[in-house]
Amino acid sequence: MASTKYKEYFQKMLEENKELFDVFRPIHDNFALNTENWRSRFNQEGEKVVEVIHDYENRLCMHSEKSGYGQYSASLSEKFWNEVRKLLPLIDQVGIKIENSSQSTFSIKKINLETN
Repeated sequence: MASTKYKEYFQKMLEENKELFDVFRPIHDNFALNTENWRSRFNQEGEKVVEVIHDYENRLCMHSEKSGYGQYSASLSEKFWNEVRKLLPLIDQVGIKIENSSQSTFSIKKINLETN
């Protein structure tokens, strides 16, 4: 069965960068469990991973644009990123920095539902 082009590029990316993804996957999983303690390492290693992902995304879209299918490259890019998100659901959080400003307490005002 023939695979779609974006899936081929996704698999090629994983195979050619196996070591990078093997290092990042446990960091990603630990980040999901404990965001505060893993954010720095997640961002540091995640930058390398995102750079590789963008490189393969560009290769994929450039290939389709050269083939005369430039109008489909946005859709192709989205499908490629969806494959990435299946493997690494938190990849979009790479580079997000959280500032610890004064902690505000969350409160909800009580609503009086009694009518007179």
